[in-house]
Amino acid sequence: MSESRAEPSTRSSQRSAAAPVDGRSTRWNGHKQRRRAEVIEAAVEVIEDNGAEVSVQQIADRLGLPRPVVYRHFDGRTDLDEQIRGRILESLLAQLLPTLRLDGTVKDAVRGAVGTYVGWVAAHPHLHRFLAAGAPHGDSSQALAGARDRIGTRLADLFATAAARIGIDPLRARPMAFGIVGFVDAVVNSWRAETAATLGSEQIEAIVTESVLGLLESNARSVGVALDRDATVADLMASRAVPDSLVAN
Repeated sequence: MSESRAEPSTRSSQRSAAAPVDGRSTRWNGHKQRRRAEVIEAAVEVIEDNGAEVSVQQIADRLGLPRPVVYRHFDGRTDLDEQIRGRILESLLAQLLPTLRLDGTVKDAVRGAVGTYVGWVAAHPHLHRFLAAGAPHGDSSQALAGARDRIGTRLADLFATAAARIGIDPLRARPMAFGIVGFVDAVVNSWRAETAATLGSEQIEAIVTESVLGLLESNARSVGVALDRDATVADLMASRAVPDSLVAN
């Protein structure tokens, strides 16, 4: 009696593996990504024009789309708002991060960064209010947390580099950096939340700049280092070169 043997199924599996990718799926994914970007940009425009209390209907009207189409590309309103925050923060960081450099005098360096941030907030009050509102129900915004971490880490790197050159323990840099980020954020948020007559942006810039300089000077003085705010950063660290990535050309 002959023995029957099953044919291996390698041919069918090879045919499946060699099957071409469905181009329609790729095109649809690309379409969804473009539509999401369009919705987010439209939302930012609506907030700029009308205020932080933006509705999905306003976004849909700006794009000329039915309201359900807007929701189709996000996992609900919370996801949409978080994507909007992320886009706003990209715009802010594109202006702010380049100013966090060891350049000019100590006072120039502080005033340049503070002035850029306060100026952006003054120029985009509705966007800032949308950011300040944060996520609802006490949830943390990953976009906001990520932006603060990027700014704090950048400052910490700068402070550590400067501290090592002038005889201060660079391990002091990170708490100083994140403390300053929190201070500036709190002052500006309080300023913009004030509904009555308040100080102008130039006054806020001056107050915050002076406060940050005082914090830097007092911390340096506490470890026996005299920090001259009017000295150039180059003179303070003339003994050793600073990494090119941290110094303006």
